[in-house]
Amino acid sequence: MAKRSSLNVRVVEGRALPAKDVSGSSDPYCILKVDDEVVARTATVWRSLSPFWGEEYTVHLPLDFHHLAIYVLDEDTVGHDDVIGKISLSREAIAADPRGIDSWINLSRVEPDAEVQGEICLAVRLQEDARGRCLHCHVLKARDLAPRDISGTSDPFARVFWGSQSLETSTIKKTRFPHWDEVLELREMPGPPSPLRVELWDWDMVGKNDFLGMVEFPPKVLQQNPPNGWFRLLPFPRAEEDSGGNLGTLRLKVRLIEDRILPSKCYQPLMDLLMESVLGPPEEDDASPLAVLELTSGDCRQDLATKLVKLFLGQGLAGPFLDYLTRREVARTTDPNTLFRSNSLASKSVEQFMKLVGMPYLHEVLKPMVNRVFEEKKYMELDPCKMDLGRTRRISFKGTPSEEHVREASLGLLTGYLGPIVDAIVGSVGRCPPAMRLAFKQLRQRVEEHFPQAEHKDVKYLAISGFLFLRFFAPAILTPKLFDLRDQHADPQTSRSLLLLAKAVQSIGNLGQQLGQGKELWMAPLHPFLLQSISRVRDFLDQLVDVDGEEEVGCSSRALVPSSVTVREGYLLKRKEEPASLATRFAFKKRYFWLSGEMLSYSKSPEWQMCSSIPVSHIRAVERVDEGAFQLPHVMQVVTQDDAGTLHTTYLQCKNVNELNQWLSALRKASAPNPNKLASCHPGAFRSAHWTCCLQADRSAAGCSRTHFAVTLGDWSDPLDSDAETQMVYRQLLLGRDQLRMKFLEDFHMDSSPEADQGECSGATEGACPDSLARQREAAARLLEVLADLDRAHEEFQQQEQGKVVPSPLRP
Repeated sequence: MAKRSSLNVRVVEGRALPAKDVSGSSDPYCILKVDDEVVARTATVWRSLSPFWGEEYTVHLPLDFHHLAIYVLDEDTVGHDDVIGKISLSREAIAADPRGIDSWINLSRVEPDAEVQGEICLAVRLQEDARGRCLHCHVLKARDLAPRDISGTSDPFARVFWGSQSLETSTIKKTRFPHWDEVLELREMPGPPSPLRVELWDWDMVGKNDFLGMVEFPPKVLQQNPPNGWFRLLPFPRAEEDSGGNLGTLRLKVRLIEDRILPSKCYQPLMDLLMESVLGPPEEDDASPLAVLELTSGDCRQDLATKLVKLFLGQGLAGPFLDYLTRREVARTTDPNTLFRSNSLASKSVEQFMKLVGMPYLHEVLKPMVNRVFEEKKYMELDPCKMDLGRTRRISFKGTPSEEHVREASLGLLTGYLGPIVDAIVGSVGRCPPAMRLAFKQLRQRVEEHFPQAEHKDVKYLAISGFLFLRFFAPAILTPKLFDLRDQHADPQTSRSLLLLAKAVQSIGNLGQQLGQGKELWMAPLHPFLLQSISRVRDFLDQLVDVDGEEEVGCSSRALVPSSVTVREGYLLKRKEEPASLATRFAFKKRYFWLSGEMLSYSKSPEWQMCSSIPVSHIRAVERVDEGAFQLPHVMQVVTQDDAGTLHTTYLQCKNVNELNQWLSALRKASAPNPNKLASCHPGAFRSAHWTCCLQADRSAAGCSRTHFAVTLGDWSDPLDSDAETQMVYRQLLLGRDQLRMKFLEDFHMDSSPEADQGECSGATEGACPDSLARQREAAARLLEVLADLDRAHEEFQQQEQGKVVPSPLRP
């Protein structure tokens, strides 16, 4: 059994941000910090005071998570980036509503005295003697303090207050991890009991000292349970300051998910029900777990769809699962024009399935042309209301260009990009994952069975193209950053070009059914090209579903991708390893790295035959390195342990903070099952006979900072965890339990007389035959019994944690 905590954060958009550049605009981006550790950075939106990011992150957290902070900055080419403002959300504020936060929130000012981080280790005891009571405050050490000096360190000292008395420790120069080991004695003065307050300050030779944080303990705590251990530093108490919108606002969606994961055997009955439900007749099934989830998944449908797809992928039953949901939706649809157009559980499940299985395929098909659009930065516009003739003088050398000249030039550029995009798509049949092709084959078969009429001959194509083109290719072209096709968002001009290309691909996916309709008649010059592409798309879809096999290859129960498959690769700078006896030279060499579930390998280039490897099973910690250790940003360390038990550290530098976070997350997830992971490590380097972080002279000294192996970012290649995914399904089913009981079991008791059996079915299940109703009532009773068993298991394990009872054996 384990407890899990994760944070879903969606940074949607900003509004009314202040201008920080001389041009009267800003280049805003956001940084996300969880308990003072940077976990993500959005892309920069250039020249905008109302930026749209639309970026979503799933952050897996340690159980002692305290707060989330989101900083908005203005990126500057020269000098330091300007801080615009921040939003700080405590764990309690996020968890107050189980649905999370979804609102516009004003940015507040960033006050230096409020920007505290780190912890302090104290041991306090009260003693009485002939002169009265004496408080002994043993100030041992602190860690992860905020850097206040330009060198990236601080010169910390502690100041202890008790009543009217105060004492100070010595100052430790140039460290964020000071070791004092000093005992300060303070005598109690006459008067009421006083709290103990310990403040940390950064000593400055010139100017006032900088505040680093404080802890405070009331008199009752000092008397009954004197502090002894690590304590999180807090800012000075102050009223929450609201800028009133003067710094702008952000729209955020934040949801904290905390749950207890039971042993696998507890979930097996529910797993059996889920697997059985996809193998039965879906049209008559209203009491299976999946049918209940269709009714209750509202606000979290996308998250639930992702969990279900992963769950069935791990069992090798993704095909039957998607077939079950799509058959139910097809059976409910009377107008073929509305088929799969809503965000139902079926639509979201197919969409998430494509992302989980087909992301490498998407990159292979679209990335070359998306890169070309970004690199060439051509001006394209067909809408006369949006044309800027002043920016297009270079198109024509014969006077001022007219709208017609701009339209013709733009049409040529658009078709020049669209041609290769369509060629890449229709020529990608052999590269499309077999699991996707089989799922589309099943989908087409169900649609043909339900809409066999000649007037609906295109529905079998539209059902597939609606997913592949409208929910996969077109969104990736429109926002390539969100599909990992680019590291940055497009500038306004490139973004407009991508929008035009996405609209064209969407029209092709609609098989030209809406051409010439609606408000975008200015797209008419592009219609001939689009109509020519439609026949090619039909042929492509025919070939796509022409595949043998009844079921996709089953995945392992742990991974979406086999452990031998590379999950991350790219160039990093690796610190050159040297014997300890030589003078340390901080030389970093460019190397190409591959990470799989088994090995972290590297060589001089991707084509280089000779390479070195680090077994993933040897990794004991993966952590950031302070910038001051090598005077370099974005450095991480991989701590490994050889067969003899000796620890080795490999230092790697990434090109930016996002790449650093992605490699940290990938390495931590790959090494998650490893035993004997380190609880602490040094965020500095051993240099000039001491650690740069804590100044200890012993190379083998215990680490001065906690490790963060629990902090990772979720992505498509995450290991499958059937227990965690089934737990979410269980929580969602609880929302529909009362409805299920009322619909089937209460109706059953009301209509159990012989007259009722001969009469019509109850209103809730009207139209179903008695045999079908009996099966559904039996299935409903079985599902309710399984949910009740899981309720009892959670209660018993919760009581066990509190030391009340030992759990009884679970029901089979």
